[in-house]
Amino acid sequence: MYKVGLTGGIGCGKSTVSNLFKQHNVPIIDADEIAHSLVSIGKPALELINKSFKGCLTSEGALNRSKLRDLIFGNPKKKQQLEKIMHPLIYAEIENKIQSLQADYCIIAIPLLIETNMQSLVNHILVIDCTREQQIKRVRARDGLDTQKITTIINSQTTQQNRLAQADSVIHNTENKSALINQVNTLHQSFKYRVT
Repeated sequence: MYKVGLTGGIGCGKSTVSNLFKQHNVPIIDADEIAHSLVSIGKPALELINKSFKGCLTSEGALNRSKLRDLIFGNPKKKQQLEKIMHPLIYAEIENKIQSLQADYCIIAIPLLIETNMQSLVNHILVIDCTREQQIKRVRARDGLDTQKITTIINSQTTQQNRLAQADSVIHNTENKSALINQVNTLHQSFKYRVT
């Protein structure tokens, strides 16, 4: 099966593009969804995070995401610590999901594909790209974060230049929805006939 790694900076529109591919009945494996399920109550990853990052659980025992985010962003050591816990578990689960699929190709949405040096997991790197101004505007509208916090997150990811340099294809999410749909439709046609 042909594996397309979909990646891009925060606020570039990865979920929007994934949903457009989903409309073509393409299987989507979403690293963020996997990460969320791995830290649900009772899961081993939540225990490990609780041991490493004190005070990151709510009174109900769930993960306090905003507290954890505040702790790790701007603190490379703590961010690395969290990644050491989460990344092996996420990638193991991605591999499991790939094995169970039957399709011409699948989309594996991995925000940190390049940062984690996991390019070899996929056959094709698809980067969703937009301007920094658009990223900030979208994340502010979606998450209610202030510009400084969003900028810190953007700066903690790989650069736009590095991402584009490693891309096999780029979707420019800088215009309207119909322009985005056209780009997805074109790529869908080309991915359908790829073989590994």
